[in-house]
Amino acid sequence: MNAPARPKKSFGQHFLHERRYIERIVSAVSPRPDDFLVEIGPGEGALTFPLLTVARKLTAIELDTDLIPRLQQQAEGIGELSIVHADVLKVDFTAMAARAGVPRLRIAGNLPYYISSPILFHCVDHADAITDMHFMLQKEVVDRMAAEPGSKVYGRLSVMLQLACRVVPLFDVPPGAFRPPPKVDSSVVRLVPIPPEERHDANPARLHAIVKAAFAQRRKTLSNALRQLMDAEAIRQADVDPKARAETLAPGDFVRLAKIPPA
Repeated sequence: MNAPARPKKSFGQHFLHERRYIERIVSAVSPRPDDFLVEIGPGEGALTFPLLTVARKLTAIELDTDLIPRLQQQAEGIGELSIVHADVLKVDFTAMAARAGVPRLRIAGNLPYYISSPILFHCVDHADAITDMHFMLQKEVVDRMAAEPGSKVYGRLSVMLQLACRVVPLFDVPPGAFRPPPKVDSSVVRLVPIPPEERHDANPARLHAIVKAAFAQRRKTLSNALRQLMDAEAIRQADVDPKARAETLAPGDFVRLAKIPPA
């Protein structure tokens, strides 16, 4: 039997090991044999092999070359495991689906805390090629993802993800379920991309710029925060109060702001 892998701080590795939480995550994903399932960061395979047992085939994206041989060895006799050695931020999920001849992928993973937001935004960029996503993240991040207007943790991440996906927090996972235990609690979340016909039609670059500027200094009114992008009258045209603060606006308010033509 292989000795347990030594987690690497440089990769932000915390290996899930507690069986009951593994089973809850697999149950939440509910893989089917006809799924094209992709796991981000399989680590020691705590989720990989239970998922593979049901789905029969799985593609894993792993950056740590030391983990790949043992994953391949352990997969023998369980199912077809394909491992992509790559930085997930450089993986084109749309092209992956096209190469596999499937309309959409299903994605799961225990995301490294230090790059979780970039990974989330990268996945959202490929939302048309994804059926759903099940991620374990720092609980604070999941709270921000699902936050409603007026919440202290409502911000850019909340708005941008909620405009792209339905965000469903599922359950929390304590530090003791990992090796080594992280210093924070974790949560599992389900993201289901909003169908194209239901998605907003604002210019993505302008929307991103407005949301980023609005939350850059939360205590500023919109007329001050957005001064470089639009004036108070343009804000009013979107049926938004220029004296309001970003944290009070619903995601749809930002869409209306982005649809006002630049002066």
